[in-house]
Amino acid sequence: LHDLAIRRKFYEIGQYLVSNSYTESEDILDVTNTVSDQLSSLFKSSSSVISTINEGLENVYHMINENLSGSKPLTGTPTGFEKIDNKSGGLQKSDLIIIAGETSQGKTSLAVSIMRNAACLGTKIAMYSMEMKKEQITARILSMESGVPANEIMYSRLSESQLQSVDKGIGKVSGKGIYFDDRSTSNIDTILSSIRYMKLKFGIDGAIVDYLQILNVNMKGANKEQQMGDVARRLKNLAKELDIWIIALSQLNRDNMNPVPSLARLRDSGQIAEAADVVMLVYRPEVKGKSYPGDFSNVDTRGTAMIDIAKGRNIGLLKFICGFNACTTCFYELDSVPVLSYNMSNEEDDPAF
Repeated sequence: LHDLAIRRKFYEIGQYLVSNSYTESEDILDVTNTVSDQLSSLFKSSSSVISTINEGLENVYHMINENLSGSKPLTGTPTGFEKIDNKSGGLQKSDLIIIAGETSQGKTSLAVSIMRNAACLGTKIAMYSMEMKKEQITARILSMESGVPANEIMYSRLSESQLQSVDKGIGKVSGKGIYFDDRSTSNIDTILSSIRYMKLKFGIDGAIVDYLQILNVNMKGANKEQQMGDVARRLKNLAKELDIWIIALSQLNRDNMNPVPSLARLRDSGQIAEAADVVMLVYRPEVKGKSYPGDFSNVDTRGTAMIDIAKGRNIGLLKFICGFNACTTCFYELDSVPVLSYNMSNEEDDPAF
């Protein structure tokens, strides 16, 4: 009976497609999204099961044993940053992770750095960028691997040594599980449908969306705050439904008086932080000629960045300093944090400097 009910739904969906092939009353993109959503919900309902707390306890106990034995150091996707991975166990399935920062602070670069680190360890990731083509993102990844700036890879005549470095980088990146969808637009419905397709076709472990405030949302009469809140919730629900992690990038409102990032500055909606499991804030004071706040006030800002996990559902909060190579737009771990010398710190405190 259950199978017959599903076949009946197939018939209804087919009739809907047939009727819309003869009329232009509905937009073709809306028809595609409606059918995609109906099919996905159909298969979701057919595979759903009811569990008891004993099954949950069994799974948790299994995770505890794995942690004790050391057979599985990470329960999620590794980010390449030991401090994050030790705190969170990596990027966890069903999580929505927000990476936020002001313009030119490096939020896209951090996402691409994480994607590159994860892909090198066998993770499959779908990348959606509203600002860059796949060639530009690929050039950034090659730049991180080769040390040759991305703009030179794409637009300049490379020297012999640079060509050799790029060739080695291509060898490291080739065949990795990074996917782009050229058909995807800035429409949130199209992106959600594409992520579903990527999961079904390639079995992706996660997706990256760059960035929230650019997305087009089909919500007539809604203000920007409501739209962004809806987008964040839909991304979170999709991550939970497909059992993948999703990284979404977000702008921060500018604050020239106090540029240190905070959750309160998430542009357009505090609901973004509410829907997210993890919020990472990126801060590079070198860009604005500032210094780090609080415990990091004596850290040299040149070639460094602060990652602030300002919200961490199930993992807690964390702040740490990492390296940033402006030429290759690469974030990386530091063996030791560079500290300002006494004379240099005095010069920065001196308003005449």
